[in-house]
Amino acid sequence: MKRVLSNKWNIAVFVLPTVLFFTYIVIFPIFKTLWYSLLNEIPAKIGDQSHFSGIEHYITMFTPGRRNSFPGAVVNSLSYAAISVFIQLPFSLFIALLLANGVKGESMYRNVFFIPVVISSVVVSLLWGRLYKSLLPQIFESLNWEIPKNGFLGNEQTKILFSFIPSLWQYVGYHMLLMYGALKSIPDDIIEAATVDGASGPMLAFRIQIPMIKPMLKVCLSFSLIGSFKLFDTPWVLLERSNMDLPALSMYVEMFSNHKYSYASAQAIFIVLECLVFTVLLNVVFKDRDGKRLGRGKGAA
Repeated sequence: MKRVLSNKWNIAVFVLPTVLFFTYIVIFPIFKTLWYSLLNEIPAKIGDQSHFSGIEHYITMFTPGRRNSFPGAVVNSLSYAAISVFIQLPFSLFIALLLANGVKGESMYRNVFFIPVVISSVVVSLLWGRLYKSLLPQIFESLNWEIPKNGFLGNEQTKILFSFIPSLWQYVGYHMLLMYGALKSIPDDIIEAATVDGASGPMLAFRIQIPMIKPMLKVCLSFSLIGSFKLFDTPWVLLERSNMDLPALSMYVEMFSNHKYSYASAQAIFIVLECLVFTVLLNVVFKDRDGKRLGRGKGAA
């Protein structure tokens, strides 16, 4: 086996089919979409004419004054990303630390938190929609709290926030399980040594466990950011397919309702670039922190 893997040609033969498949289903469609976004319009049928318009659609995307403007949709997606990073992920980490440090019924709690992940997003959206329309108003009335005008999903100020909550709730268990697996993979010798030195509770978590699972935290942050920028299904169901206040929703409506295929292609490329830029920034941030920590270690040595 080592002889096979040591030969670069053998490696190329095994890797080539995957590279070709990935290129065909991912790379090629992205470049084709990019080309479509630079045309004035995609020909709907043979014989239709189209011409190169450059970045006209990208300028239009961020031109103020358009109804349901795309810049507002981008701001909403960034808000969702911030909520996911600063509320959802810390909560997932908190649960993972509790379970990894040993609680009675650990396996049961782990499975319970993960159950929403395996449920369809459409089903989750319908369940939360029923909650917003019936149970939650009753709870607000019993506590003498003011119910938003036109309901939680009909109010312009609250509809985006309340459409985020089901997705945040659904994927807490997903991130929790990833972090839990990373925490359980920490060697027992390290935990025992830290415990002997007097580390326990928050000190053990912040000084030993969390620093040792930084690669997994980086993965969770990447998944969270990318998922935030391409969020579609839950708001689409909850807002009854009439809203363009998120980039993916706007792209879908422009393409399949307004039939502006080139303009929708430009929005799709923007979403891809947004995910790429934030992923690169995340890698830079984690690389810089790791480099600084290594530098301090060498200086101490």
